[in-house]
Amino acid sequence: MDVEDVLSDVVSMEDLKKFEKEYHNQLTTGTVSQETKFHYAWCLVRSNYPADIRKGLILLEQLIKHEANDDDAKRNYLYYLALGNSRIKEYSTALQFIKAFLHMQPENMQAQNLLVTIQKKMESDAHKGMAVAGALALGLSAIVGIGFALSKNLKK
Repeated sequence: MDVEDVLSDVVSMEDLKKFEKEYHNQLTTGTVSQETKFHYAWCLVRSNYPADIRKGLILLEQLIKHEANDDDAKRNYLYYLALGNSRIKEYSTALQFIKAFLHMQPENMQAQNLLVTIQKKMESDAHKGMAVAGALALGLSAIVGIGFALSKNLKK
């Protein structure tokens, strides 16, 4: 699966409900396992809804700060933090997470591809922003020009 496919991959409602139920069942007992929290977060960051993605990111941040016992777990959390942030267009944050992943495992091709994709999306968004700013400046110039022409006509 290529990186664009991974970024657009959406969790099935069946999986989301399954892991959500498991997470909430464990939450009521007072202890949520690291595995359950990760599976639920993994589903949430693959949701269509930004609110779900943000909730998944919060869970992943909790995992990496408080429960990451080994390098494999840390890499998984970092990867999905980068992926989730990319999906909500928080590219600067995504870039930090994927760079941290690559610091741990620089030869990982999947992470390298995600890094390149994030950088391309950042560049694309910057170009779109410049185009919008240029259009606004052009529109403002036209309004000022019309106003100037009208004021000249009124003085005659």
